[in-house]
Amino acid sequence: MKVLVLYNHPPAPGGLATQGDLLYRGLLEIGVDAQAANLRSDLEKEWYYRWFQPDAVVGIGFWGDVPDIVLHPQRFGLRAVPWILADGYVANYRSVLDNLPLVLVTSDWVRETFIRDGIRGDHTVTLPVGCDTDAFIPRNPRDPKVQAVREALGLGLDERFILTVGGDAASKGGREVMEALATLGTTVPPWRYVCKVWPQERTRVQNQYDLELATTLGIQDRVTFSTHQVSRNLMPHLLAACDIYAAPSRLEGFGMPQVEAGACGKPVIGIRAMAMLDTLVHKETAFLAGVAQEISITETVLGPESGFEPGHRLVFAKPRVSDYRASASDIAGYLKLLLNDPELCRRMGEAGRARAVACFDYRLVAQRLMDILRKG
Repeated sequence: MKVLVLYNHPPAPGGLATQGDLLYRGLLEIGVDAQAANLRSDLEKEWYYRWFQPDAVVGIGFWGDVPDIVLHPQRFGLRAVPWILADGYVANYRSVLDNLPLVLVTSDWVRETFIRDGIRGDHTVTLPVGCDTDAFIPRNPRDPKVQAVREALGLGLDERFILTVGGDAASKGGREVMEALATLGTTVPPWRYVCKVWPQERTRVQNQYDLELATTLGIQDRVTFSTHQVSRNLMPHLLAACDIYAAPSRLEGFGMPQVEAGACGKPVIGIRAMAMLDTLVHKETAFLAGVAQEISITETVLGPESGFEPGHRLVFAKPRVSDYRASASDIAGYLKLLLNDPELCRRMGEAGRARAVACFDYRLVAQRLMDILRKG
């Protein structure tokens, strides 16, 4: 079977591009005849259609990418299999997705979201995102590359390193983590909280709000926002350098950094909701804070990125949960446990590593995809 994989190729370091590239690499490594093309390039895609003649075109994106990863290959009579995320609400292309024989989603929560929004569920299969468990590994704290991460971030030798990675910190639960940290006082060893965020205008504005919160909480000297674009070369060492990975995300369709942190042997703090119920095991690989609040909306405005005209307004018949807030008191309790118990961190890290290897290795994900495709 020949498979064409559509994603942001060649890959930038973002989540969807990495998801697609790991799938492509995994297919090649298990012996599948596969090619990769940029999902936005109609000319490149058509070029592959004509000479490669794939049996399946697997496209990675979110539901708004349906024109590029479903409709375009269908115009050439090819089998389109989207592997897609939901961002809390599926607003468009429902009939297209509903009429496909197979739709892949990244978690059971995404599948439930699709069903809630009117897409039948009998053709929807959960395929988790792959993890490069050869790169994301436990590393000795004295490894020069790990030490260099801490030095570059200005971390002291005696400081415990708590890390959050995301486009911005707030969407990954960073504000809730800061609220939790502010309550710990002298009950825990010295710590530093680092939020590795993506350089973009939205993040710049959010960083300012988050720094104001840190100042209000009196922890501004212990919180760092690292706003830099980095490659996948750094990420395994960044995660290996931290002591605790904390990301009780407000909206999460999979949670790749949480899985990668587990693969690096790090304990994780998440939220007991959404995809983290698939990827993390409470009290084994992670602590999952309870949901303190569900944020609901009654309407939204979408535009061309979702297949609508600019300023298209959608009013919901019933309020929709748009995101969640984790319990700061739960997070505080879990942070206190982990910061004071290195042996607990070690055990949870070992369990996280074992689960990442057994469930999310990118070659296993590629093999699962092929098993799904062969079943039709």
